[in-house]
Amino acid sequence: MKNLNTLTDEVLVRYYLEGNNSAFDVILKRYESLVFSYIIRSVKNKDIAEDIFQDVFVKIVVQLKNGNYSETGRFSAWVMRITHNYLLDYHRSAAVKRIETDAKIDSNVMNNLSYSEKNTGEGMLIFNQTVNDIKRLIELLPDNQKDVVIMRYFEDLSFKEIAQKTNCSINTALGRMRYALINLHRMAVKNSINVA
Repeated sequence: MKNLNTLTDEVLVRYYLEGNNSAFDVILKRYESLVFSYIIRSVKNKDIAEDIFQDVFVKIVVQLKNGNYSETGRFSAWVMRITHNYLLDYHRSAAVKRIETDAKIDSNVMNNLSYSEKNTGEGMLIFNQTVNDIKRLIELLPDNQKDVVIMRYFEDLSFKEIAQKTNCSINTALGRMRYALINLHRMAVKNSINVA
């Protein structure tokens, strides 16, 4: 087989989709500097940038596996568009959080947690049931997927930290997360559990 580093992005994508994970490692190396630089300029915080970088590459993996990349366009432009859209969502979410934080909770009934639907008797019951259902589904995952979900969402570790802790590559950690999310979604649908 040819040296993967000499192949075009499109060929690497094809190899990756055929099961060659090393092809994705080459893509990751090829674009990590460009993507990370773009993210750090936008968020101006190294830790946040590292988390966003990892989330962006999870999104790229999911989009590739779902067949959402067509070879007619330039791969680099496609990667940067995903990064840009993720950053737009991040900044929108951050702006909403700032507004909620700056607002005085007691001055606005809608911001007061004691009035929220979750804190009504029925709302709290539904919320607690959903949390228990999700925890039950996580327990049904294969161990390597369950570990990644717990470390990412409950221990708030970055994918780099998860990779180090589980002694695997970042690509493997990202892949495990992708399959965990697919499995959780499938199990939730099968069991009629609304996790939205």
